[in-house]
Formats: sequence, structure tokens, C-alpha cells
Amino acid sequence: MRSAFTGADRVTAPYESVSVGTSARLHFGFLDPSGRGPRPFGSFGLAIDRPQTRLSLRRGDDFKVSGVECERATPYLRAIAASFGLATPYHLHLDEAIPAHAGLGSGTQLALAIGSAVAVLEGLPLDLTGIAARLERGKRSGIGIGTFEQGGAVLDGGPSNDALPEVLWRIPFPRDWRVLLILDPAETGVHGANEIAAFAALPDFPEMETEDLTRRILQAALPALAAEDFKTFCDEVGYLQKEMGAYFAPIQGGPYVSAGVAAVLKGLASDGVTGLGQSSWGPTGFAFAASEAEGETLLAAARAYAGGAKLRFELAQGRNEPAIIDAR
Repeated sequence: MRSAFTGADRVTAPYESVSVGTSARLHFGFLDPSGRGPRPFGSFGLAIDRPQTRLSLRRGDDFKVSGVECERATPYLRAIAASFGLATPYHLHLDEAIPAHAGLGSGTQLALAIGSAVAVLEGLPLDLTGIAARLERGKRSGIGIGTFEQGGAVLDGGPSNDALPEVLWRIPFPRDWRVLLILDPAETGVHGANEIAAFAALPDFPEMETEDLTRRILQAALPALAAEDFKTFCDEVGYLQKEMGAYFAPIQGGPYVSAGVAAVLKGLASDGVTGLGQSSWGPTGFAFAASEAEGETLLAAARAYAGGAKLRFELAQGRNEPAIIDAR
């Protein structure tokens, strides 16, 4: 069986192995980043086709995790198996993983991939929200869950009454557009206990600004995306990013975590690029291009602005498909 995630599948055939492939997401920002307003959080983001997480799961004679990111994957596998009451010894192998703490949603994608693999292998319903809750993912933002399940650009409504955020809007990302990724392997974004402390320390976000951001996303950014209006979409994402950079600056030492990424983004902005920013807590930066050719031009400019900084660059596309599950 090879299929995209549907959320309603139930696997009943006995499979020997299950492989799952998913990829990174960009987090453009929250409508209420303090999470204390009447409509807490609410986030806007995009599935992209790289970097990727690819893994395979099968039953084994003993419990074994191999490949990359074993230390991060092992607790997820043990936790999801225990939550389902499964004592089966599994062999999990990770071929590739999204970089950790880079602002690309690696933890949620890894957790959902492992949880989905276990569910399919054992013939359990693919309840993606349930898997996320069991593995304590998606409490503030539903972008990672939404992009795993549907791909595309996603807006969620934030958590409500102890329920995980639900996707309100999902729009395909134009096939011709590109996303320049600016990665700094030497830096990591705020995460874990530090992230919890950061949200607790930050002030309330003005409700008027939440209303303004909501209006701009619903009435400008999303319609522009649907109409493939590149300029308007870039302007609106750039505006959201400026708001997020200013709000989180006291925690991350400025609008961006990485000085190298900041220099590149500043250079691109001086060239007139408006659709740019930092994904989540960073350090990964991004900038949009309207075509492959413009993306290559943007990439060349970014490399020049990087100077001697040891950054990595990727020219990505939006991923409009859900995670792929392959059971054999």
C-alpha cells in the first residue's frame, strides 16, 4: 500500500514494514504570539519540500533504533507504543531527518511520522490529532500537524478548550514560486524549557494588533496566495514577520537569532525583497522568489551577502501533498 495520509484510513492487512516520508515547514508567525488574548496564538505557515524526514519501521526480535537522530526518535517510539498498550519490539531506521531546533518543525514531523508508522503497522486508525496529543506536539501551533496531513499553506485557529489547534484554511502554494532557505548550522533556536520560559516572560500582545494581523492574513495574504499574487503575498508575510521580530526580539537578541542569517536578510531587503524573515524561533531564514530563475538570482545574492559566514542555502518549493506512507 502506498498512499498519502488521509486521516480516515484504517489498515487491516498485515504488513511487514511501513515507511513514512515528510518534510519541513516554515512558521511565519502567530496572530496572538502571547497566547493570552481571547483568540490565543493562531498561526500561519507553509509546507516545503526540503529538508526531509524519512524513516521505516518493522517488527524485530528486539527494540532497536538506527540511522540518524536516534536519541530524539527513541523516546517517541517508546511513548507511542506504550500509549497504545503495545509491547511489540520494533526496529526503527531513520534515513534522513529535518535539522533539529532550526525553526523547521523537525520535532513534530518526526513524532507524527513515527506515530503514523506504528498505527499503520498495527492496523490502528490514523488519528493524527490523537497521535500528536499522545506525543505532546502541537499544543500552541497546528501548522506542523496541518502540513503533515495536507501540505500547502495553512492557517490554524489556535488551541481552544484544551483541544489542539484546528486548521481553518489550507491553500496550495503556487508551483512556480520558490523559497530560499538560509540555514545556520552553528546556531539553534529557543526550544524546550527555554521556550516555555520565553512565552511566560513576554508581555501580552495588543488585541488591536491581533485583529489587524488577522484581517491582513484573511483578507490579503490568503486571497493573494489563491490568486498567485506574488507581491501582495510577500508584503503581507513580510509585515507579519516584522511584527514577530519586534515582539520576540527581547528573547532572541533582535529580530533574528543568527547574525549571519540577519546579514543576508538585510542585504536582500536592501535589494527590494519584501517576502522574507525567520521561521519560528530560527535560526533558519527564508525569502520568496516568483520563479526558478528568480530563485537562482536570489540564491546568488544571498551567497554574496553571507560573506565569510558559514551558512547553507537551499532552494525549495512548496509541498502541496501530505506525508507519504508506504506499507508493504
